[in-house]
Amino acid sequence: MMNTMKKVFMGAVALMMAASMSGCGNSGSGNSGTTTPEAGSTDTAGAVKIGLHYELTGEVADYGKAELNGSLLAIKQANAAAGSEKYGYVKYDDKSDPTEAVTLAAQLVNDGVAGVVGPATSGASAASYQILNDAKIPVLSPSATQNNVTLTNPDDASSAPYDYVYRVCFEDSYQGAAMAQYAYDTLGKTKAVIYGDSTTDYAKGLTEAFEKQFTKLGGTIVGKENYVSKDTDFSSVLTKIKGMDFDVLYIPGYYNEAGLIIKQAREMGLNQTVVGSDGFDSTTLVELGGATNLNDVYFTTAYTTVGASDKLQAFIDAYKAEYNEEPNMFAALAYDATNVLIQAMEEAGSTDGAAVQAALAKISFDGVTGSFTFDPTHTPIKPVLVVNLVDGVQTDAVAVTPKLD
Repeated sequence: MMNTMKKVFMGAVALMMAASMSGCGNSGSGNSGTTTPEAGSTDTAGAVKIGLHYELTGEVADYGKAELNGSLLAIKQANAAAGSEKYGYVKYDDKSDPTEAVTLAAQLVNDGVAGVVGPATSGASAASYQILNDAKIPVLSPSATQNNVTLTNPDDASSAPYDYVYRVCFEDSYQGAAMAQYAYDTLGKTKAVIYGDSTTDYAKGLTEAFEKQFTKLGGTIVGKENYVSKDTDFSSVLTKIKGMDFDVLYIPGYYNEAGLIIKQAREMGLNQTVVGSDGFDSTTLVELGGATNLNDVYFTTAYTTVGASDKLQAFIDAYKAEYNEEPNMFAALAYDATNVLIQAMEEAGSTDGAAVQAALAKISFDGVTGSFTFDPTHTPIKPVLVVNLVDGVQTDAVAVTPKLD
């Protein structure tokens, strides 16, 4: 997590870099450079230009690609409803690197976008906020769940939010507490081991929230272990965990490592319940973990296709028709984030940043991940869903509202 001074410094550097590159043309070669829009970007004369900033390559490309798809579908549908190419876009790949995200934020300012959707991860999002906020460009973050990430000083919960930064997802402390409550109250678990990623603020925030809520309810944390992002062999730590007396394993982290941890744990005979976070929501989790190993596994999410409403089913059908695959949570969140931005522009009757920001502050939105308004920190007020996996397939979903202090 960056503090405000770091973000200001990095923002200044990025703006200078962007100025030096502003005369470069579009090579039209996709990922040939981080400050070149990917092939397929649209810049129709007179269209409102939306910046799509995602992780399209690198470690968390699954998230970024799904979110890009969700955003593009929202823009396509908005244009169809308008009967014209009212909304255009430029799209960029930060390569799952927060440093690249800073440079791209400056480039988006130079591009003159009316608003930005993305990135997918909290680190890349936080790195881009200062520059875009200073330029008075509204930002909608689909999945930046890190605690207090929308605040000007995330280390101080009493600090003011960025005026132009909003997110459509709940934050880590909320989903961590919800998972702890579900594990204790609904699953009847009382002895937990936490095995989390030591390299991300995402995992650290989830760990803290889960531990606090679980112990407050009467549970015990019998062990806490860590892995490092990009690890692939977890046998040593899992052997240690196997010797512990526990009934639930909490894995706060992303699908890359979580899938392998679950696979290796099951192969070692660790058959206890596994619970996790929204970072599990990727088809790659099943590919890495193996469908037969993904039983008695639960995770928190903002979206599921289980028991879909008519509105959600219409989105699912449209997404499948467009991309020939089921949408995941990240696609749905980006779809909602893009539609929130478009609705705010429509309600403002303007693309002026201040007018759009004023519309966002009072917006009431009905989307595929729920109906919500924004709280004073620009975070949506919405429930957490806990889904159950049976052979890797989501089969049940329960809304959980954690009982916080």
